[in-house]
Amino acid sequence: MLQRLNRNPQEQRLFKLKNKEKKEVNNNRSKKFLGGKAAGILRGLAALAVLALCGTVYAQEKDHDKNERINFGSIPSPTTPERITPPAGSSAFLLGRGVGTQGYVCLPNPAGGVSWTVNNARPEATLFTHIFGEAIQIITHFLSPVVNPNDIGPKPPRFGDVTWQSSFDSSRVWAQKKDFITAGSDASCPNGGAIDCLLLQVIGSDEGPAGGKSLTKTTFIQRLNTKGGSAPANPATGCLVSTDVGHQVLVPYSADYFFFRNEQ
Repeated sequence: MLQRLNRNPQEQRLFKLKNKEKKEVNNNRSKKFLGGKAAGILRGLAALAVLALCGTVYAQEKDHDKNERINFGSIPSPTTPERITPPAGSSAFLLGRGVGTQGYVCLPNPAGGVSWTVNNARPEATLFTHIFGEAIQIITHFLSPVVNPNDIGPKPPRFGDVTWQSSFDSSRVWAQKKDFITAGSDASCPNGGAIDCLLLQVIGSDEGPAGGKSLTKTTFIQRLNTKGGSAPANPATGCLVSTDVGHQVLVPYSADYFFFRNEQ
C-alpha cells in the first residue's frame, strides 16, 4: 500500500492500465471457458438423451423377448403413397436426417454413347437427429455383406447390400428396395430432380457386439424428402465420350429415413 502511494503520477497511470488489461484478459478467458464448457455440457446432455432412447429401445426388445406387454411411444408415421407405405401393423419408431453422397460411374449406354450409371457400392450417409438444438449422429449408412440374411433376400446373395448401423450399440440391418416414387410427385417427396423416394424391406439384421438390439426389429425403412443426389445432367462433367468410361463422381444428397417395426 505504501509502495502504491509513493508512486509518481506516471507510475500510477501505468499501474492502473496494467490492472485494466489484466482484468480484460481474465474476463475474456472466463467467457471462452464458460462458453466452451456450456457447449460441451449441452453436447453431452444431447448424447445422453440419445443413449437413453437407445437404451429404451433395447429394454423394449428384452421385454418383447420375455413376452411382457409394455406400451412404448412411437413417432408419427408419415403420409405417403400406397406403393411406398409399409404394410398394416407397421409403426415408425425412429427418424434420422441423412446427409451423404450418391455415387455414379461413367459406363457405355446400351442405346449408344456413354452415360452416368448408379454405382451400386453407394450411397453412403450419416444420419442425425436434433436434441436440444444439437445435431447428434445416430446411424451410419453404407454398403456391406449381409451376415444374417433371411428368406427375403436375393439368391444367390449379392456381394453387398445397403446397411444401417447404430452409432450407439452397433446393431445393424440390411435392406433392399421394394418400391419407389419419383421425386417431385408427392408431398412426402417434394423436390423434383432429386433421387427417388423409397420403401425398403429389411432382409437381415445383426446385434451389436454387446448384444445391442436398437435396430434389429426394423422391418421396413422409408427414404423420404430427398434433395439432390441425381446423376449430373451435363455430360461435360466427365461422361461424354468412350474415353470417359470409368470416370466416377459423388453427388451430395440429403433425405429423411423413417424406421418401422411390426407392432402386431
